[in-house]
Amino acid sequence: MTIIDSQVHAYEANTPKRPWHSVPNWPDHVTGDEMVAAMDKVGVDGAIFISAFSLYRYDASYAVEVARAHPGRLAIVKPVDADDPAVEDVVAEWKRTPGTVGIRIWLTRDAGRAPDDPGIDKIARAAVRHDFPVNIHCWDNLDAAAAVIDRHPDTRFIIDHLGILQPRVPPAPPQPWAELPKVLELAKRKNAVIKVSGACTLSQQPYPFPDIWDPLARVFDAWGFDRCLWGTDWTRAFAVVNYAQGVEPFRMTDRLSETERAMLMGGACAKAYGWEPKRG
Repeated sequence: MTIIDSQVHAYEANTPKRPWHSVPNWPDHVTGDEMVAAMDKVGVDGAIFISAFSLYRYDASYAVEVARAHPGRLAIVKPVDADDPAVEDVVAEWKRTPGTVGIRIWLTRDAGRAPDDPGIDKIARAAVRHDFPVNIHCWDNLDAAAAVIDRHPDTRFIIDHLGILQPRVPPAPPQPWAELPKVLELAKRKNAVIKVSGACTLSQQPYPFPDIWDPLARVFDAWGFDRCLWGTDWTRAFAVVNYAQGVEPFRMTDRLSETERAMLMGGACAKAYGWEPKRG
């Protein structure tokens, strides 16, 4: 079984060479080399490396360096700026960059961006032209995400983090799955798939987080395993779970058949991004 983590963030230490925009509650550094070593330790074959917006904003130069160093293990996704008048050119240039598999937009509530934002329209159209999926970070704002997806039926969208607001520190909120009905409704959009990333951070029970499986079963039923992409959201999830704790519950559970596990933990991701890892 090929295991692909659909969402990881790697980064250098905060230095004048490549200063961080903000300082989240993450380790001082998780370089590309360190990320691959962590993957090797738990048997993850490849990962989708999302350039960390909170650290580097729209500068994905570190991701490009890492993809060059680990071309068979990490594929890269860049956040793109809906306020940039030249964003379509940015998408075209990104497509020409080795190792790229997608782009990302922010549609969280605090972003304050309307579904009919002209910049979002430009990005969605450019994604179709260049055959990129659009990762859409929309937790706590699923109505807006649904409107964007409906507005662009020819664009392929990948919903980040189950579309559910996830904690950056423990404990999980009192009703972590309150938005689940909206997540299930979103499954009707056939031009979208969903990342089951960071799910362990929503658990109110200790490792191996047994209480995630009933709500996840409803996600699997609504979306289908071929549209569900497992991921850890490491290192954003660092303060809640370690890397192995984000991996092992999915490998250990008896709630998945081996066919379902293979699709959830790798097959659906390979299909959505058109990429499979190759160990050197």
